[in-house]
Amino acid sequence: MSLSLIGRSISQSATLKLNETAAILKAKGEPVIHLGGGEPKSKPPVEALVSAAGLLNTGEVRYTASDGIPALKQAIIRYTEQYYQRVVAPENIIASSGAKQSVMVALQAILNPQEEVIFPVPYWVSYPEMVKLCGGIPVPVTSEDGSLYPRIEDLERNVTTYTKAVIINSPNNPSGVLYPAEFIQAVVEMCEKRGLYLIMDDIYHRLVFDGKIPPNPYSFSKDLSDNSKLIIINGVSKTYAMTGFRIGWTIASKKLVEVMTNIQSHQTSGPASVNQFAAVAALNGVQTSVESLRLKLENNRNILMARLDGFDGVKATKPDGTFYSFVDFSHYEKDSTKLAQYLLDKVRVVTVPGVEFGLEGYLRMSTAGAVKDIIDGMERIQWALDPDAPNELYIGDRKLTRDWTMAVGGGESA
Repeated sequence: MSLSLIGRSISQSATLKLNETAAILKAKGEPVIHLGGGEPKSKPPVEALVSAAGLLNTGEVRYTASDGIPALKQAIIRYTEQYYQRVVAPENIIASSGAKQSVMVALQAILNPQEEVIFPVPYWVSYPEMVKLCGGIPVPVTSEDGSLYPRIEDLERNVTTYTKAVIINSPNNPSGVLYPAEFIQAVVEMCEKRGLYLIMDDIYHRLVFDGKIPPNPYSFSKDLSDNSKLIIINGVSKTYAMTGFRIGWTIASKKLVEVMTNIQSHQTSGPASVNQFAAVAALNGVQTSVESLRLKLENNRNILMARLDGFDGVKATKPDGTFYSFVDFSHYEKDSTKLAQYLLDKVRVVTVPGVEFGLEGYLRMSTAGAVKDIIDGMERIQWALDPDAPNELYIGDRKLTRDWTMAVGGGESA
């Protein structure tokens, strides 16, 4: 079979593959605990559900404008003014089928073949593949000090004549860290000085803990004209627990939005009308569900951190937001894919290998689920890794017998 070069270069989404694996095992009756998921378990706002049901009941579910319905754009304008202190016009906005499509269409609108896109490590698994789908070159940048916080010096060192854009995701998936205001300011200034596009993936910007406030990139920009290359990506999936509704949006210059709209019109025509009306209701409705989710996630983070304190040799940077923690398990096994498979095989706990995010030896662990899942999942993981653990562990009515040893730093041995 003859396949395209781009098609052959693209890998399957590791996170979606794990979701599928977990679903198959659960369907077989396996006692799986999913600590790898990127999906809040809260229900969407009731206003969103009522709005979607109301439109469905009319039977008038039709095409919309490719860049989104006017009501959604008005809601996004209010949202942007409230959370970014920035007034934008409808022509600065394009709604898409999820923030993932927002990023993808933005890249298609700005990238030429062989142009480079820089992003810090660790990064969301889809960034490299998205860049490759556009014929571009992904350039992941690891912090020279070995931390999960990027440094402007490291980014600048990787800028070349082929660099077209920088992607920043803060709070970050997978680490949960919130990048400091000084760093965001430096990135904005670097991109404006060098004429680079800056894509701010802000999908988690309201899920921040400990009273911290995410830096506002607009406050650091000296060029907010129609020539601005600052791009803000957001959506309802995470903040409003509306992952299945697939509504995201981009705020950018009018010319860029025009080009993105042309591209999207040939891809998907536009976002589904039912989903757009649901997003309008969520954005305009009572916001108590957002704060409730944020508080739940902060509590879950605290529980996970307390459990990780009981592991010898494990290093975990306390997340500032999101529902992820990026944990260094290299003390037990440096091959993160091998370790994740080991935990799935032995104790039926799903995690995501750090290598998928650009760092070996790490596992991404989600706190989006129930407290019981976090506690039970960590108990299983500790039992599987601790050489001094008892030989037996009960998972419900099932008894697991420890018939192996974990050779620290080298993996499983018989």
